[in-house]
Amino acid sequence: MPAGFLYAALAFVAWGLFPLYFRQMSSIAPLDIVLHRSVGLLVFMALLLGALRRFAWLPVVLRQPRPLALFALSAVLLSGNWLLYVWAVNSHRVVDASLGYFINPLVNVLLGFVVLHERLRRGQWLAVGLAAAGVAWLTLQAGQLPWIALVLAISFGLYGLLRKTAALGSLEGLALEVLLLAPLAVPLLAWRLWQGQAGIGADAATLGWLVLAGPLTALTLLLFAAGARRLPMASLGLLQYISPTLQFALGVWLFREPFDAARFTGFALIWAGLACYGAEGWWRARRRRADALATQPT
Repeated sequence: MPAGFLYAALAFVAWGLFPLYFRQMSSIAPLDIVLHRSVGLLVFMALLLGALRRFAWLPVVLRQPRPLALFALSAVLLSGNWLLYVWAVNSHRVVDASLGYFINPLVNVLLGFVVLHERLRRGQWLAVGLAAAGVAWLTLQAGQLPWIALVLAISFGLYGLLRKTAALGSLEGLALEVLLLAPLAVPLLAWRLWQGQAGIGADAATLGWLVLAGPLTALTLLLFAAGARRLPMASLGLLQYISPTLQFALGVWLFREPFDAARFTGFALIWAGLACYGAEGWWRARRRRADALATQPT
């Protein structure tokens, strides 16, 4: 548990600061950034597995259709989440993206209830209800669903669920995901480069940021996967407050994105839901510790 909290917290801090990173490549199309990210991650993972001599698992997994299908699904969810997030950041929608990751912890709670049959307590139901009210308010004010936030929240929630229940460890699972993406990502990146896109002609600094995409992505995803496998879904959701808080702060105070009173009301309802969920979890944890101390022999 302590190691899981550390791994997940580091991952969420890094993700919270990612808008600063992607803004350095705002001249590059989001699709090209994701392609570089996927291919760079593939190369990095191949080198890492080679250095660790950890390829023995691969032939075994490649003969098992069910794990392959599940990891193919998680790879699609991950790459789609990447693409939408990069587009949102470079389209001056960081606040909208942060909303998705504010909602995501409560999506994890619902997935735990629906898929893992985890029991939801009244405080958790109240938290989900407040978040739903916030989304409804934002929809009413804007005249449309906050689709960026909802797609980011649901896609990453499903990805986290698949990784939590995956048969492979964090390193092998990530390697398999990028391997399954390779037949699409590698030829598409090559075609984009041949067309003179995907960073061709960019300055040296931008090219340097593109080269770092693979290693940075590997580090954060490995930390997240290691944390997700060690923590309950509810605890993972609690730690995810770190990432959207940092993103929101960057969007409002650094990037100066609009945030009027109407949007504040919707966000406030969601924050109230998160506060209710966090307080209920804290109270339950204290009660469990008190019960455990009371039952210890004197």
